[in-house]
Amino acid sequence: MSVIDRVRSAINGENGEAEKAGTRRCLMNRRQFLLSSGVATSVVMVGIPGMAEEVPAAVSTYPRKFIAKLSELKQDEPFDFTYPDEGQYAESALVKLGTKAGGGIGPDNDIVAFNYTCTHQGGPLQGTYQAADKALGPCPLHLTTFDLTRHGIFISGQAYQSLPQVLLELDGDDIYAVGMFGLIYGRFDNLQG
Repeated sequence: MSVIDRVRSAINGENGEAEKAGTRRCLMNRRQFLLSSGVATSVVMVGIPGMAEEVPAAVSTYPRKFIAKLSELKQDEPFDFTYPDEGQYAESALVKLGTKAGGGIGPDNDIVAFNYTCTHQGGPLQGTYQAADKALGPCPLHLTTFDLTRHGIFISGQAYQSLPQVLLELDGDDIYAVGMFGLIYGRFDNLQG
């Protein structure tokens, strides 16, 4: 009998090999093992009714911050500001694109704002606005470019997440930042300051 056959025989408990090897014969077949492990996993993942503790949802409240006057914006000239705080990676750009954009405000839905930090490795995007393409980039680190008309989705490069979009509100002629759509690079919470 070959070594492989003896090992297989010991594992399966055939011909008294399990006792000779000092092990016990397995009393559970594959189907029983899969069924019991599935039940155990379900209990762990779903829990036992009545055992769960209620946990309130955490909701971030963003500050409302005045950014600029609608009447003072010029098409394709980014206006720089910081939001939601003055902390690291808070630099953002407000842009009147001249074409309808996702999340855009104003009479033509063409005014948007995005964080200036690349979502791949935090490269700075200040000064990379491309008016012809309505895009930010390429990032100086790995050449990622983002489409500002489509919620900051990446066009090309290494990033796999869209740029965080600053949510805007128009009150008469005043433009306010009121929240963030997406997580700012390098943060666990956009409001960490």
